[in-house]
Amino acid sequence: MSNSKHSQDAKDRYFMMLAIEQAKRGLYTTRPNPAVGCVIVQADKVVGQGFHPKAGQPHAEVFALKDAGMQAMGATAYVTLEPCSHTGRTPPCALGLIEAGIKRVVIAGLDPNPQVAGRGVKLLEEAGIAVTVGVLTAQAEALNKGFLKAMRSQMPYVRLKIATSLDGRTAMASGESKWITGTAAREDVQKLRAQSGVIITGSETVIVDNPQLNVRSNQLGINPEQVPQPKIVILDRRGRLEHDLQSDYQLCQSPETLYWHEENLIELLKNLVSDHHCYDVLVEAGASVAGSFLQLQLVDELIVYQAPCLLGTQARPMVAINPLALAQQLRFDIHSHEQLGTDLKLTLLPV
Repeated sequence: MSNSKHSQDAKDRYFMMLAIEQAKRGLYTTRPNPAVGCVIVQADKVVGQGFHPKAGQPHAEVFALKDAGMQAMGATAYVTLEPCSHTGRTPPCALGLIEAGIKRVVIAGLDPNPQVAGRGVKLLEEAGIAVTVGVLTAQAEALNKGFLKAMRSQMPYVRLKIATSLDGRTAMASGESKWITGTAAREDVQKLRAQSGVIITGSETVIVDNPQLNVRSNQLGINPEQVPQPKIVILDRRGRLEHDLQSDYQLCQSPETLYWHEENLIELLKNLVSDHHCYDVLVEAGASVAGSFLQLQLVDELIVYQAPCLLGTQARPMVAINPLALAQQLRFDIHSHEQLGTDLKLTLLPV
């Protein structure tokens, strides 16, 4: 590789990282749209930047071009996802880049949405714009795991969250569980909720814990009122709960809560994508529901918050699974680990 090529690659990675930082600003507010960032660079200097803040509002490229003004002419645009080529609630971003006189566009990854899927790149190239695809793709795609999986497979990205003791227990035999983990771990769960389109729980969890399962943290970097509250789905195969404004259970007081009475969890997940445009699913439930999702291999990411305490053999287990032999064990790779206060957070990916 020549020095000039190496230098260009390094510059592209640097400016794409800045675009990814822009995209992160919309992480909790854009759904069901993906979080996208854009940076406009003229003579190695950033002259415009922007991100997509919310569905229905202009896309990242529009804000970045407005920020750059006349300096966009002949500049390079760095975008974390392929610019759209269709007219939805907003005009096509590819055309906006063309009209602004952008001479080169660097894209982290193509958009698998059938309405885009390479058409944005084609529009740009037909207009004589040089296009580079594949710069920091993994880092950019990590921001939109749910959107990308749903567009590719019509299934959402499922995160299963469990708070547990050292001996793998989530509550006392009586059901008492507040609180096993500390404040820092519970604040981190708020981030998971804020990036989720839906939270799935079980009727037993509702009856025992009466949770809110909402986003209420002031430590997300934005006002929690700006975050769309995730939709709630209660798995209630025995029909123990129903919508009731006067209910003792907080989740049942909302007309937005969905009740799933069927056995088929795959059908539920498909329905959440097709009918509700929920691409990121967070499962916060008891051992039975957690075990069902794991045994059906529906979990993309297992997040365990482990407190340095022991609750004993009579306490409730973290998952209800019963492999009969070691060969049937469910194994995971440790994707990341970090300490939150006195607790340990493990992010695990199925092997």
